[in-house]
Amino acid sequence: MDLQNALSKLDALQRRQLAYQHAMGLIDYDGATAAPSGAAANRGETLAILSEESYKLATGPETVDLLDALHENREQLDETHRRIVETMYEDIDEMRKVPMDEYVDYQRLLNESQAVWHRAKESDDYALFKPLLKRMIDANKRIMAYAKPDMPIYDALLNRYEKGLTREKCDAFFGVVRRELVPLIHAVSEAPQVDDSVLFGSFPLDRQRQLSDYLMDVMKLDRSHVAIAETEHPFTTGFTKYDVRITTHYHEENFSYSMFSVIHEGGHALYDLHPADDLAYTVLGGGVSMSIHESQSRFYENIIGRSREFIGLIAPRLRELFPHLRDVPDGALYLAINKAAPSLIRTEADELTYCLHILIRYELEQRLFDGTLTVEDLPAEWNRLYKEYLGVDVPSDKEGVLQDMHWSAGLFAYFPSYALGSAYGAQMLHVMKQTVDVKEALSRGDLSPINDWLESHIWKYGGLYDPGVLLEKALGMPFDPMYYIRYLKEKYSEIYRL
Repeated sequence: MDLQNALSKLDALQRRQLAYQHAMGLIDYDGATAAPSGAAANRGETLAILSEESYKLATGPETVDLLDALHENREQLDETHRRIVETMYEDIDEMRKVPMDEYVDYQRLLNESQAVWHRAKESDDYALFKPLLKRMIDANKRIMAYAKPDMPIYDALLNRYEKGLTREKCDAFFGVVRRELVPLIHAVSEAPQVDDSVLFGSFPLDRQRQLSDYLMDVMKLDRSHVAIAETEHPFTTGFTKYDVRITTHYHEENFSYSMFSVIHEGGHALYDLHPADDLAYTVLGGGVSMSIHESQSRFYENIIGRSREFIGLIAPRLRELFPHLRDVPDGALYLAINKAAPSLIRTEADELTYCLHILIRYELEQRLFDGTLTVEDLPAEWNRLYKEYLGVDVPSDKEGVLQDMHWSAGLFAYFPSYALGSAYGAQMLHVMKQTVDVKEALSRGDLSPINDWLESHIWKYGGLYDPGVLLEKALGMPFDPMYYIRYLKEKYSEIYRL
């Protein structure tokens, strides 16, 4: 085999694959942000055609022969090319196990499902979305059975977002969370409560948009490569390190919802913007896993964004934009933003109770996929668990089972990434503080030392290492959820004087 010629073909193949992904991603992004509501069917047909061409490219004989040859000779390759070949070989091996008709039909279903979910949520009509959810679950069962026939379905779904993650590992992690945090949540609920009324009022949307621009500047997001738009459910799309899109949703009565959405999605964007240049336009050019990705978004949203120093930094700008806050001291704003109380909406949940929202979804998903829970019974079971775990009544499906877009987008088994990411971030903070004065950097409004640490330990590697390897490489130790537990106990014991 002429190795250099094969690597040139590999580079061309990746660029063609990324071009298809870019085009389909732009269509999805447009559908969620700007496309007219009646365009869903047309969008679905376009996506079906592009996905069919992408499938043919990925599984065609020329591609298979190229990857087979490179895989056989992978020990002759440098670390980056070896990882590229191993990643593509595994992905394409799984893809070609899925019949093309099944793959293309699923792309149509994804588009239809998301469009129907938007309508169902707006009208608080679970019955409208229910048949699409059933089809999505069935399709994922079939696809995972093709792609990972020797792996339990839910483990295969977990592995899709975090290589090596299993139900056993998730159960162990959530067991620690439940054991350690539930007593803390109870203690907080019995303590004198924090007043968060300053967060509510009338906050004009044009002023909130100015706040978004300000926050993106503080985070040092390069606006020549990052755009922001508005959508029902905030998300980030990283096409390449040169084109990243974040979204938010504004609520006139509460500025903090969008504020923390922008900081959260900004954390995703920073990761997407900073893989090493030689990884751009390769399959390693994005984040390695969703738990690592969520570690970045949750790190900025909570550990940075809800810190006393960050609130002190942005408080003058908040008072300038919103006269409602002019007489609110920094300390009162910090306490309001960190109030911990059971709530209905995951994306509005406080840092302490957030993991219980994830635990509920994790338990429901497993039962949906093992057949012990049906889509007909899902809303009632959702409501029961919210009452049992969080002590809250769910007044509507819009605020309950329809609140998240993930299942409509086929993101089953994604939710654990948020909880694991939160825990990863706390351990990163512990290690970062050994060489970076985090509080000092925030106090003077320069996030560069924080960003630089994350770039050198996480971002620059893109998908070069498996998540477990990357995490241990960055931390210098194995993952330990007790760093997360100690972080929360220290923070909330101080806030609530426990």
